[in-house]
Amino acid sequence: MTGSLDPTAGRPARLSGGDPATVFAALAQVVYAADDLDGVFTELCRTAPLVVPGVDHASLMLRRSGRFVTAAASDETARAIDGAEIELGDGPCVDAIDDDAAQFDPDLSRNSAWPRLAEWILANTPVRGSLGFRLKIDDDKVGALNLFSDTPGALTDVAIGEAAIFAAFASVAVGAAHHHERADTLRAGLESNREIGKAVGLMMAFHKIGDDEAFRMLRKASQELNLKLADVAREVLDHHRGR
Repeated sequence: MTGSLDPTAGRPARLSGGDPATVFAALAQVVYAADDLDGVFTELCRTAPLVVPGVDHASLMLRRSGRFVTAAASDETARAIDGAEIELGDGPCVDAIDDDAAQFDPDLSRNSAWPRLAEWILANTPVRGSLGFRLKIDDDKVGALNLFSDTPGALTDVAIGEAAIFAAFASVAVGAAHHHERADTLRAGLESNREIGKAVGLMMAFHKIGDDEAFRMLRKASQELNLKLADVAREVLDHHRGR
């Protein structure tokens, strides 16, 4: 079971063989290997068409500060559809973010619930079916995994079931990556604080002053040089090491 580039199509070939647990175990290794949250988004969109039958394109849309944005897309087709939906302010992806229920349209050419968007998609893309699942990342970041098919009716009950499993996996992966990213940021902050503390200690010893005075000197230098306090502290430490 491998996902290799198809030289004729120019995109990854579908993963095949093995049971769903094996497929998602392999997918987990790919997703968790991403360097950051954006990397996780990209890997999810890239792999969705490989494991969900009938799916040809995928995107992940987020609501940030009240605005919808595309966080990642498998290709320009998915990204363009997101853009059209954001501009129109209506569609399965937007509705998926606002609703716990999956949003499903197996054939956009037949009485679509989103006629304006369907008209745009039919006129500008090969997509003929769409499916959207809500992803709750944390209390203030909500997104939707959007799956698109180029074949009318290809998003069958079986495909929807596997898409739901993929969406559940995606939700867990994104949540884990988000908290991991936040932990990395916290660790970086703690490291900066340690450097500030070391710099304060050096200045106390060198200038024979108290900790409050040493900190004020660092902060003044930070303001005068227009640098972050952590950067000034790092300069002090580097200078000391150089000596």
